Amino acid sequence: MDLVRVAIATPLEAELVASIRAVDERLEVLYEPDLLPATRYPGDHKGVDGFSRDAEAERRWQDLLGKAEVLFGLPGDSPAGLAAVVRSNPELRWVQGTAAGTGEQLEAAELTEAELERVAVTSASGVHVGPLAEFCLLGLLAFTKGLPRLQADQRADHWDHYPVAELQGGTLLILGLGAIGTEVARLAKAFGMRTIGINRRGRSDSPHVDEAHVPKHLHDLLGRADALAVTLPLTEETRGMLDAPAISHMKPGAILVNIGRGELIDQRALVEALREHRLAGAALDVFATEPLPTESPLWDLGNVLVSPHTAALSIHENERISELFTENLRRYLAGEELLSRVDPKLFY
Repeated sequence: MDLVRVAIATPLEAELVASIRAVDERLEVLYEPDLLPATRYPGDHKGVDGFSRDAEAERRWQDLLGKAEVLFGLPGDSPAGLAAVVRSNPELRWVQGTAAGTGEQLEAAELTEAELERVAVTSASGVHVGPLAEFCLLGLLAFTKGLPRLQADQRADHWDHYPVAELQGGTLLILGLGAIGTEVARLAKAFGMRTIGINRRGRSDSPHVDEAHVPKHLHDLLGRADALAVTLPLTEETRGMLDAPAISHMKPGAILVNIGRGELIDQRALVEALREHRLAGAALDVFATEPLPTESPLWDLGNVLVSPHTAALSIHENERISELFTENLRRYLAGEELLSRVDPKLFY
């Protein structure tokens, strides 16, 4: 194989770039950190707001992108940046995204069928499994152990004794049994929960999933579950899956955790169920509109935990994405199938 040029198109630590260079002598890694934005936090792939390049820096940036056969990251971490580089660089063959939701970015880029065939796009699926599963357990524990009441009593200097519920013996329904869903099941089993999952196949190979069903059984299963964890990606099949009728079928006092996408849930119906305390609480990392509008009632509901779409973020994120990318580079150079490749028709 001839020399393969890899361009680092998103902020990345120099030591991780060095690990990419070390994969194979056939790689030429193009990395000019002065052309990339400053970061807001570790693992930030977009950079500070208002970043821009002067004319000379923009010329250098376009030249760098134009030489690449492979990209690490989407330029600007945006669908528009992806579309622009695919169309300006006919030699581009593969883009490694840095988000588990890279498929949504790819769909929004609106590439042609020929462009989708020419350029493989891989996501960071799997990289965020641990942090997301931990957030699910945080949500389950917060409302099982009455965290809102504890915090209110602390603020009021109020001391009282009362019994609380347990996760042990409860039933968790997991909507989506991919890598994240099965890790949630593993952690839930460690707390003594019964785990039920829903996926398109209606089966799971995980020893931590007690039952698996197809989506048509959702309403019946909701009535059995003490808690619901939503881990699905957003597709035309999953959009609005938890509508008002589905929420009405949830077991009274159930807990809902959403780490999938906000558009999976009818937010108005969810707010109503929470206001009426038909649900014990909801831990939400994703919302139909982000940032969550200041007028949203979710901000002020005492039985809601609002997370600003940060549950997946970790101080170790770039290390894990780089490990995935270096493994994919080895596969690319060997002509093997890439890990976490986005389906150009399903976009996940």
